[in-house]
Amino acid sequence: MTQDILQQIVATKHQELEQMRQKKPSLRQALLDSDTGIIAEFKRRSPSKGWIKEEGRADAIPLSYQQNGAAALSILTDRQYFGGHDSFITEARASGVTLPVLYKNFVVDELQLYQALLCGASAVLLIAACLSLPACEALMNKAHELGLEVLLEMHDERELEYAALGPDLCGINNRHLGSFHTDVETSFRLASMLPADAVKVSESGISSPQTVSQLRAAGFRGFLIGETFMRAADPGLALLQFINEL
Repeated sequence: MTQDILQQIVATKHQELEQMRQKKPSLRQALLDSDTGIIAEFKRRSPSKGWIKEEGRADAIPLSYQQNGAAALSILTDRQYFGGHDSFITEARASGVTLPVLYKNFVVDELQLYQALLCGASAVLLIAACLSLPACEALMNKAHELGLEVLLEMHDERELEYAALGPDLCGINNRHLGSFHTDVETSFRLASMLPADAVKVSESGISSPQTVSQLRAAGFRGFLIGETFMRAADPGLALLQFINEL
């Protein structure tokens, strides 16, 4: 290999790395700018209900969500319990997805932040129930260092202290991760306890446009919806119909 070719390869590698470092579309800003705030989720399976859409394709459904009015996307990447994979985000990007994408997984180590960055995510989910306060802070700082936004998920009053870490978005999960019991009232109960300037996201158990309207009135700007759409024959069309009813 001649020195000229080697220099060309190294120069190309630097260009590739620079593209990777470029700022991704902002999940926070997308929700602030959106009339609906819907984060449509690509979720093929759940631990409690089994397969939802085993044949669901990451190179089709996320793009259909984008074309039918989603403000942003969430893509499950956990393989064992949710039938996901990091490559699903890569496939979605390759299909033409330009919306902000949330890397939805159980992040417990900074290695996973690099995985999120490499596959093309804009933001990562950090779950208070999975992390000590210092560990959460360290991961959040590392995510920001890598140019990734953080959606910090809480699900009861005891976890609200995590909001003081200053995440880009504060999520309230209406589904208890231990029992899988779901109650949207969790979001209504905790909304006023979050910082006044927080961009609030309600997650799980949202199945009607009326609920979205009520949550928006309570101060939420984002609404993460997966199963409601994924159980439909055409998830993108289900999203469009949902938006038209809002």
